[in-house]
Amino acid sequence: MVHLPLITTFSFSAIAFSRTCRGFNTFIDIGIFAGGVFMALTLFLLLRILDEFKDHTEDVHHRPHLPVPRGLVRLSELRIIGIFVVLLQILIQWFLFPAMFLWYALILGYLALMTTEFFCPEWLKAHPVWYVASHMLIIPFVDIYQSGLDWYLGGGKAPTGLLFFFLVSFLNGIVLEVGRKIKAPGNEEFNSYTRTMGIPKTCRLWLIMLFLTWVSTCLAAYYAGFSMLTYVVFALIAAACTIPCIKMMSSPSVRNSKGIELASIGWTFAMYLGLGAFPFLIK
Repeated sequence: MVHLPLITTFSFSAIAFSRTCRGFNTFIDIGIFAGGVFMALTLFLLLRILDEFKDHTEDVHHRPHLPVPRGLVRLSELRIIGIFVVLLQILIQWFLFPAMFLWYALILGYLALMTTEFFCPEWLKAHPVWYVASHMLIIPFVDIYQSGLDWYLGGGKAPTGLLFFFLVSFLNGIVLEVGRKIKAPGNEEFNSYTRTMGIPKTCRLWLIMLFLTWVSTCLAAYYAGFSMLTYVVFALIAAACTIPCIKMMSSPSVRNSKGIELASIGWTFAMYLGLGAFPFLIK
């Protein structure tokens, strides 16, 4: 249930931040925005479908409780859904913004590389930090597409501040991915980072990613011309989000691991709302 509001916020904020950096106080056409939200939702749906194919053998051996390994959903059914989704995406773009096909093709190309694990699956799985980094790059690609509904369709150049917004999206993706795979002892999963890296090291990694996201957010806010109050609010939110992670390091528990996951989601919402949505709506 969290995906629809999160992706809608993500799309709105990318466009709103671009508009702010370009000096516009009005939003893009609502039909273009609706089409952009549909594209974002379905691109992440495609990512999820392709993950089922990519991880099928691993899921059968280590996660047999999931719907696909149990046979509740078949890969053949997912293939049909994926093809239908791509056809819908092409149709939407054809009628609303055909100029975005190039960016769409780049995203599909990167999705294809992700599905092959960049032709080095064993190396990536042996290096979890590089694994998550390579897979989270898909988020800035979608970000470029979403913000492009403003600057690219508007015939302008991408404002410099967007580079930091893209960096925020990339780091937020890592915060979310690592945060949801920090597990308490006895509640470990096959692919949890705490199982391969240990709780202290994984928690430190999450805190570092949170800090880097905060720095990137401040840089993006600077280029957008936000007030000093913005930096203070971001710092307070970041400080609050560290609490469950610090608790997890000293007292590992299911409650604290869940707190980190919720903090990751809350932080991501706050960054997108704080960078894009709220400042633009206030204007």
